[in-house]
Amino acid sequence: MIELVSVSKSFDGVQVLKGISSVFKEGECSLTIGKSGSGKTVLMKSMVGLNEVDGGAILYDGRDFTKMNFKERRAIRKEIGMLFQGNALFDSMTVEENVRFPLDMFSSITMKEKTDRVNNCLSRVNLENANNKYPSEISGGMMKRVGIARAIVLEPKYLFCDEPNSGLDPKTAIVIANLIKELTVDLNITTVVNTHDMNSVIGIGDKVMLLHNGEKHWEGSGKSILKSDDEILNDFVFASPFLQELRRGVVK
Repeated sequence: MIELVSVSKSFDGVQVLKGISSVFKEGECSLTIGKSGSGKTVLMKSMVGLNEVDGGAILYDGRDFTKMNFKERRAIRKEIGMLFQGNALFDSMTVEENVRFPLDMFSSITMKEKTDRVNNCLSRVNLENANNKYPSEISGGMMKRVGIARAIVLEPKYLFCDEPNSGLDPKTAIVIANLIKELTVDLNITTVVNTHDMNSVIGIGDKVMLLHNGEKHWEGSGKSILKSDDEILNDFVFASPFLQELRRGVVK
């Protein structure tokens, strides 16, 4: 579980996060949504220590990340998996080498154990025969799955996904969203996702938090959005006329 307690952050005198409090539970997909500039990326970077917060606390299973020194934070980071928006795969490495990279950096297990772990993770994302391929030889959806395999290879307790469906076609985006949900439940991970993909929000959002002007404006399940009468939430989620009609039940 990750708990945010009145987290605030400013840049050059401009307050970007204004007292954000929330709880992200294990075994659940918690999605953060909001317009560009609402504070989503700043919040995620703060949660993993890329930004230092100005106030409040970030607790990992009761451990206050904001009060830790570098060595203490390193121990927490070993429990974190990260799926980057641009995949961040190494072009010169094979799929297997990319997935193994965190094990080479942070693990002392044998090469055989590393290989077994990598193969297990590739199997979990349906890439059993892609070990020797390079990123340039696979599709965008496959690269995203490689990124997911790498993110879970250290068997993390916490998984952060930054726009995991960015650049994917709608069908592949649904596959990736469902895969993240499946792994979250099967591995009992605390998963936090930044997204603009409304299919993901409705489909896998156990909890959804809307940031608006740096504040937590709304929070609830993905399914409950369909019944919400919050004007700011609805203006964001159902921005297109098609989705507005769908919500009204006009489009069958």
